[in-house]
Amino acid sequence: MESPDEYKHQTNTTPFRLHRLYTIALVILALLLTAGQVVTQWRLSTIQKKIQVIRYASLQRHQSQQILSKTLQMRNSVSNTDFKTHRRELKQIVGEFENSHQQSNERQLHSQETNSEQLDRLYADVNPYYDTLSRSARTISSFRMPEDLNTAVGELAFRQLLRCEKPFLEKMDRVVRQYNVEIRNQLTLLEWIELAFYTLTLAVVILIGIRVFRPAIRQLKQTIDQLITAETNTGETNRKLVQLNRSLHEARQRLFLATKQQHQQEINEQKLRASSLIAGQEEERKRLSRELHDGLGQMLTGIKLQVEGLETHLNRSANFDDSSARKRLQSLKDLITQTISETRSISNDLMPSVLSDFGIIPALKMLAETAVINQPKGNISLPDVRFETNLPTGRLDRQVEISLYRITQEAVTNAIRHGKPTQINIELIERENYLHLVVTDNGNGFMTERLREPYGPSQGIHNMQERTKLLNGRFKIRSTPDKGTKVFVSIPYQLHYSTYEHDTINAR
Repeated sequence: MESPDEYKHQTNTTPFRLHRLYTIALVILALLLTAGQVVTQWRLSTIQKKIQVIRYASLQRHQSQQILSKTLQMRNSVSNTDFKTHRRELKQIVGEFENSHQQSNERQLHSQETNSEQLDRLYADVNPYYDTLSRSARTISSFRMPEDLNTAVGELAFRQLLRCEKPFLEKMDRVVRQYNVEIRNQLTLLEWIELAFYTLTLAVVILIGIRVFRPAIRQLKQTIDQLITAETNTGETNRKLVQLNRSLHEARQRLFLATKQQHQQEINEQKLRASSLIAGQEEERKRLSRELHDGLGQMLTGIKLQVEGLETHLNRSANFDDSSARKRLQSLKDLITQTISETRSISNDLMPSVLSDFGIIPALKMLAETAVINQPKGNISLPDVRFETNLPTGRLDRQVEISLYRITQEAVTNAIRHGKPTQINIELIERENYLHLVVTDNGNGFMTERLREPYGPSQGIHNMQERTKLLNGRFKIRSTPDKGTKVFVSIPYQLHYSTYEHDTINAR
């Protein structure tokens, strides 16, 4: 078994060795392919040049035949016009013939390979006939009249042309055939060269496969086995981590639920205490209202009756003519009457009987009607209080009715005492399973930032907030100095009436 140091050394040296072998193999392949391409292109370039020479040789054969044909047409011309036309065409053909011969010679001179001895000998045999053909054709094309062809020079040029044309064609055919033989030999050699490069390349590829790819595949297999083992271990670790994470998540959820339940329980307990406190306050209000009405109210009524009986008795007495005493007695009666009225008002504010007997809508309507009556007489201008609702005439939950009434009562009282408004609007609207209470005045208003001061809101606003929280509602105050105040209360509540008409009540 390998030690960790040996394994580490092998792990570090194996990639370097494989990289070196890959580099050597790729360099050898690149050199072989490059050499094969260079040799092949060089041989193909030589063959193409010889094919061009063959093309020029074939073109010379065809042009020599055209020269003879145009010469015969010049001899057989019936007019000077035909003669001149054939003469002009002959000149053009002779120029092309000489140009083809020149191009052929240039291709041979610029060729990277020298011609074989047989080709040189064949070209040496062709050149005299070419020179004779060219010279004779030039001589004939220089004649300006048809009669010049019948002169001794013309006849000699024509006979030389006839004598050299056939040998020239035969010599050029031999040149073309020799070029074809040499091209076939070069193509065969090129095939053997390509086969040699292919065999060598194949041998190098096989050697690369044995010396490079097999060790690489073996190393890759070992690496894959290690990766599979590591993946298996990682998967097992991940499964354990997932289980731990799931357990942690469940514990966190349980802790969250327990904390939430504890928090909800504390909220419920706080609500229960607040509800009990408010219920106790309402019961105390009810008891005080009843005692004021049944106890103090009855006593004051009895005192009033006694004073009225005393006044009647004094009026019957002949000796009672003191006007001052009569005035004091009348003042006493007025004070007792005012005290009885104030006692009834306080008793009604503590627990209005209309709320417990008829519900929230009549109670708010009555509150709007009597809000200004109970105010101190020192107020110079009392506001106009209006009440509007779209609720049907019916009863709501007792707790909801009491809370809405107390919030409205506190909002109206604060507006009259501190805002000095001329108009107060009370709205109680049901919309989308919510009861919306809005109390708006056009009084002095105030800066709402005061509600966030360390001392917090006033006791009245605090009571309104607490009553709203007990009903799971939302409480909001908007106010701007010299622009009035608006109190919003929204309570989730679903009416138990299937349908009802829109009913709007205006109270002043």
